[in-house]
Amino acid sequence: MAARDLQERIKKLIVDQRLPSGAPLPTEPELMRLLGASRNSVREALKALQAMGIVEIRHGFGTYVGSMSFAPMIEGLAFRTVAGHYRGEDSLLQLLELREAVETGLVSRLAGRLPEADLVELEALVDRMEREAAQGAGLAETDRAFHATLYRGLDNVLLGEVLEAFWEAFHRVRQDLVDVPQDPRVTCRQHREILDAVRSGDSLRAERAIREHFGNIRTRLSPVTV
Repeated sequence: MAARDLQERIKKLIVDQRLPSGAPLPTEPELMRLLGASRNSVREALKALQAMGIVEIRHGFGTYVGSMSFAPMIEGLAFRTVAGHYRGEDSLLQLLELREAVETGLVSRLAGRLPEADLVELEALVDRMEREAAQGAGLAETDRAFHATLYRGLDNVLLGEVLEAFWEAFHRVRQDLVDVPQDPRVTCRQHREILDAVRSGDSLRAERAIREHFGNIRTRLSPVTV
């Protein structure tokens, strides 16, 4: 039996049995019998699925349905971007443009629709960002929390995870490859403008604010990545 076919059959078993993350899979002997495959073939298929985050092998305990995280996607995006950079490609800018396309397309849907609790949290994050800037501290984690909180209002868990994957891959690679100059005051101002635009219910203003934010990052990246 082809390795790929065996992987697909194990995935189908998880779907057909409605197994949630953390649920135990049948034992190796049971999988061998169910799938009509050898022990080595089953083990290789499980190892491949573990690399994708679909299953988790706990040695001495068994195999369980995995967390289905985006960790493999993040690793793939980060590696592709690094490899592209060393081939002379604008791979970091390409990843930035991917983030920009997604966020620009979403932010107009949030204008005037965020619950007050989220607006209060976003306000607190911008305030914290301004304090960090004044103290000369890094803004990365507060920046990350701002974007995660902003799009949480869409109530789409999968979308939130995809945006988080883009953010993680981009910042991991940026930190490894380039030293990007940054004016923290500009970063703070742009995040406050995004917040004010969303709060006001002006979708076009919100889109412009996001584009300005990404345009500023692109300008700072271009001289060192081109």
